[in-house]
Amino acid sequence: MNPLWEALRDPEATPPQFELPAWIAAAPFERLCGIEILEAGAGRARLHMPFRVKLAQGRGLLHGGALTALADTAVAMAIKSLLPEGTHFVTTELSLEFHGPVTRGGVEARAEVKRFEGRDIEGTAEVYAEGDRHVATFRSRFRIARRAPPSASEG
Repeated sequence: MNPLWEALRDPEATPPQFELPAWIAAAPFERLCGIEILEAGAGRARLHMPFRVKLAQGRGLLHGGALTALADTAVAMAIKSLLPEGTHFVTTELSLEFHGPVTRGGVEARAEVKRFEGRDIEGTAEVYAEGDRHVATFRSRFRIARRAPPSASEG
């Protein structure tokens, strides 16, 4: 993790506590999970995450929360590839359908923006384990934040 991010960490701070190195980049939580952005552009993205014991649940399977984080991040990167830099948006709804377990190796999420209407965006990600074994289908909705009105100092 970037030492600057760690030094600035303050759970009660209002302004952002760190800055990403680029518009399409892994945030601290994503780095903690080992998520790597393989490609992102034209409303699509591919991300990889290695299987790590610290991301497993009690029976030794990749935790569903880790798989969800990978898929959600992949769709977010696909969305970022379509939006102007600095646009604020958030996940408002998500679902994950599991097709098989992951016990080793790594997983790859292949995401795509499916619908972009007004401030609402829908995306999907198919998740594959090594050997191209389909292990999950992710669906989500995002919403772009309304632009804040200018402050008195901005005119």
